[in-house]
Amino acid sequence: MKVISLVGARPQFVKEAVINWEFRKQGITEILVHSGQHYDYNMSDIFFKSLDIKSPDYNLNVGSATHGQMTGRILEAFEAIVIKEKPDMVLVYGDTNTTLAGAIASVKLKVPIAHVEAGIRQKPKDMPEEINRVLTDRISNFLFCPSMLSVKNLDCEGIKDGVEFVGDTMYDVYTKMEKLFDTSQALKEYSLEKNGFVLATIHRDFNTDNPEKLSQIIDGLNRLSKEIKVLFPIHPRTKKLATTLGKKMLFDVTDPIGYLQLQALVKASRLVVTDSGGLQKESYYAGKRGVIVMPDTGWRELTDCGWNILSSPSQIYENTIKAMNERMAYPDNIYGNGDAAAKITKAILQ
Repeated sequence: MKVISLVGARPQFVKEAVINWEFRKQGITEILVHSGQHYDYNMSDIFFKSLDIKSPDYNLNVGSATHGQMTGRILEAFEAIVIKEKPDMVLVYGDTNTTLAGAIASVKLKVPIAHVEAGIRQKPKDMPEEINRVLTDRISNFLFCPSMLSVKNLDCEGIKDGVEFVGDTMYDVYTKMEKLFDTSQALKEYSLEKNGFVLATIHRDFNTDNPEKLSQIIDGLNRLSKEIKVLFPIHPRTKKLATTLGKKMLFDVTDPIGYLQLQALVKASRLVVTDSGGLQKESYYAGKRGVIVMPDTGWRELTDCGWNILSSPSQIYENTIKAMNERMAYPDNIYGNGDAAAKITKAILQ
């Protein structure tokens, strides 16, 4: 059996890696195509080493462009590869322009499509990622869902055939990398105590590009730092924008932190304040609650059950104090058992 996996961004490489392991075990031939939409090899060395990520068989090198230009270039180039390789199936991942372009090329050539991370929904409906998700789900033959809520989302839209709850491939990655998280070393480096600090990350443009919202975030974290230590790994762009406001940050600010050390800090923290899509799930994996500084999230299963709390910038302090003081049982198995890649492979073989 031959399968083409199309990826276009760093997280998709990571998801593909755990599926590739299972493919190799089961004797499935995988052709890896990288669209070149976005990739920073320097940010991902640890994943390449730890996950044995294979090099792409094809690189389309599309680079940056408008949404239409990028999608069109990928569609045209990927179509030629599908015609040449004649795969039994094409796998696409997530919600990028690469995802949509690959799905369109495949369906036009009557090649079955499998969408990994299907059924995620988030407002506003006109955001590019949401458009890519919805359209890809409409034309996919196999829809591999990370949570039961994503299955329900598809059911509400009348999509039932080919839908399967497999769990989250990112949880597969987390379980495989967890042995490398050195919490004692991370605590020592930042002079922190276990469960004695809040880890905060803010980088989304709707928070950082709005002076009023960014000011409210800083005020909230300043106020919170009087109750508990706050560690804030800050993106250079966020730091520059915060500096222009002339506001003093009373909490501990540090340079961006790599994946392994960041996950070690999450495990050692009291809870997490973030607008990161990945970190809000990773805090759950680590058994830590999250205050999510976003108007909506694609991972609503975590906010619907109350484990994570959606927060406006002006309510960061109140929601963080609430999360710290509120007793709540851990909602287990929302994203499966860390065997999503195995279930995806089994379904494809069947």
